[in-house]
Amino acid sequence: MELKITTLADRPELADALDRMPDTWPEFILEDLVGWANFPRIAVEFPQYVLVATDPEGAVVARAFSVPFVLDAPGRGELPVGGWDQVLLWAFSDLRRGRTPDTVSAIDITVTTGHLGQGISGRMLAAMRDNARRLGFGQVVAPVRPNGKHLRSGQPMEEYARLTRPEDGLPEDPWLRVHARAGGKVDSVATVSMTVRGSLAQWREWTGLPFDTDGPVEVPGALVPVHCALAHGYAVYVEPNVWVRHQL
Repeated sequence: MELKITTLADRPELADALDRMPDTWPEFILEDLVGWANFPRIAVEFPQYVLVATDPEGAVVARAFSVPFVLDAPGRGELPVGGWDQVLLWAFSDLRRGRTPDTVSAIDITVTTGHLGQGISGRMLAAMRDNARRLGFGQVVAPVRPNGKHLRSGQPMEEYARLTRPEDGLPEDPWLRVHARAGGKVDSVATVSMTVRGSLAQWREWTGLPFDTDGPVEVPGALVPVHCALAHGYAVYVEPNVWVRHQL
């Protein structure tokens, strides 16, 4: 498909369409408080780091959000175990303090449901790399949410992230494989990349599951089990992601 990929800064008139674009996140993930508070700010405060793809008719078919931040700073240096949540906090903290960023982190690449399976996600990743290079950065990092991990929620992410295909040595996970083909290298596991906490009533609403037993609960779309504390009336989901580095 012929796509036009631009930054939101270049086409601010697409902001509303971008905001209305359906995503593929599980409902409970949207309750991550760090993301809930900060994700909407990216389009407003970092529009030059937001990419939007339109089809020949002008309809929005994909988006790619990223943020700049300072990695080479006291107390940082290494990609954080806090992953997605932490890099969002760093990015907006650095913006508020006027710090000059040295790294770009991917935050979200989403393709509309009617255009999945056409290689668009890989094209958006390539465009994100090109955009970061154009803005003067030497690397893009990504707290990747492997899209096959939910099928193996009991397997430690450290093991899953290292699984490769015997025929070509590429990652077994499809989304990690896209990053590898683009030149990305697995760096580490962000063990506490996202955190969602809520009452049992909230979890029942988000998932349609009973949440009536103590311990791990398998939730569709979750990369690891959700921990249910029945006697205390809450459940917590701590999601690991995989840090991938892209040297530009």
